[in-house]
Amino acid sequence: MRFILALAAFYGATGVALGAFAAHGLKKVLSQEMLAVMETGVRYQLLHALALIGLVVLGDKLAGPWLNAAAWLMAVGILFFSGSLYLLATAGWKFLGPITPLGGLCLILGWLALMVAALKETL
Repeated sequence: MRFILALAAFYGATGVALGAFAAHGLKKVLSQEMLAVMETGVRYQLLHALALIGLVVLGDKLAGPWLNAAAWLMAVGILFFSGSLYLLATAGWKFLGPITPLGGLCLILGWLALMVAALKETL
């Protein structure tokens, strides 16, 4: 889980940096619609970076394969969901469109894996 914590910190730092960059550096370059796409990516990245930290903290009390699955699904989900939105907004790479819902699915499955971990493992 140490790697997940490091990844959560990286996602947190880059989420803040990308949010600031979008708000200040891209404001005059991107349309309002594409700025909103960037903001959505940043919001989900930061929210799930915090969730990853929570999973690491839970790891001491709720260790098991479902918790690990939750962490990895969320980590991949952030990369696919937010990453594809960033590239769509800044580079116009519309061909990444199918990656965004795949990332969202990973995030959803991560939360469901956490639910299974909570129901299966003893606290």
